[in-house]
Amino acid sequence: MIDVKVPAFSESVSEGTLLSWHKRPGDPVARGDVLVEVETDKVVLEISAQQAGVLTEIVKPEGAVVAGEEVIARLDPDATPAPAPAALEPAKAPPEPSQPSQPETPPLSPAVRKLVAERGLDPQALSGSGKGGRLTKADLPASAPAPGQPADSRPTRPASPAGTRSEQRLPMTRIRARIAERLKQAQNTAAILTTYNEVNMRPVLELRRRYQEAFTKKYGVKLGLMSFFVRAAVEALRSFPVVNASIDGQDVVYHGYFDIGIAVATERGLVVPILRDADRLSLAEIELAIADFAARAKSGKLAMEDLAGGTFSITNGGTFGSMMSTPILNPPQSAILGMHNILERPVVEEGAIVARPMMYLALSYDHRLIDGREAVLFLVAIKSVLEDPARILLGL
Repeated sequence: MIDVKVPAFSESVSEGTLLSWHKRPGDPVARGDVLVEVETDKVVLEISAQQAGVLTEIVKPEGAVVAGEEVIARLDPDATPAPAPAALEPAKAPPEPSQPSQPETPPLSPAVRKLVAERGLDPQALSGSGKGGRLTKADLPASAPAPGQPADSRPTRPASPAGTRSEQRLPMTRIRARIAERLKQAQNTAAILTTYNEVNMRPVLELRRRYQEAFTKKYGVKLGLMSFFVRAAVEALRSFPVVNASIDGQDVVYHGYFDIGIAVATERGLVVPILRDADRLSLAEIELAIADFAARAKSGKLAMEDLAGGTFSITNGGTFGSMMSTPILNPPQSAILGMHNILERPVVEEGAIVARPMMYLALSYDHRLIDGREAVLFLVAIKSVLEDPARILLGL
């Protein structure tokens, strides 16, 4: 008998929560099959079978809190799955052409099956966010939809009769709880101040328009804006190393490398994977890495090491239409750059009023370490690089 264990967590993670089992006791298991998902305060991990066999016992049920290397199930590598029972009834005739067949619903876990029955829900009318479209408890509405109304699988405010006031209480996910803890930690610890500037994005946008087709054809990824901002940030960090530093007790730690955190929004919450040694990466390598981060973040495939460390962060609220915001520090980092929406606005150039694609920039920083002069000049340095992107190629 083989023990199925939770993988060892990093030093900053002490425990996790089992989300949904993909196999039941007695199910055959192939090597590499996903058995269960465990949510930590940073990522959602998939625990896979290290050997083929039959799952004989589930030690920890869905929703259980588990520690690293804790036994959660047992697998028998020598067992053979029981043969499927022979059909006792003749095959049914296919439905009439006018009656479309119903899509097959993935099997439900015991906990989900119980809630479906209690709430009078139709599982075929719901869409699942689990592996293979499985329904999870978070996908279930508080009650069945009214006749003629579409089913909403998200745990949002439930529909209620007119004139009533309803509430719904849901436990906070580990990732959301960790985000809340870190943001509050930043506000309680750091002396956060924000400085603003604006940048004319016309040179970058024209460069993208001119070379987008050739760039995409050669590298297999589109030339976005984030790679320019990463490179501009690296150049500014070189000039102002205190912005790349962090406070550790009574010491200031100056980092001789540039690990840039890129904020990525997911359904589970905001995550910040780290683009390591960003100063050594080309624009194409940066874009490929960011695309990989985004894809793995949305599918829950980010590893813990992807989120560890970082010396500076960039967040782009402009993708959601934000015009101005005050980003919060990502501890123990001392600064974060906020990008925003690009809109045509009137500006004055050489005495004439012209329309230009402008973006507001925001730099939040820890005033305990970074003075206002350094913060302002740092943001001006980023602005200078973006308004003359040839400086990136020339190293100026």
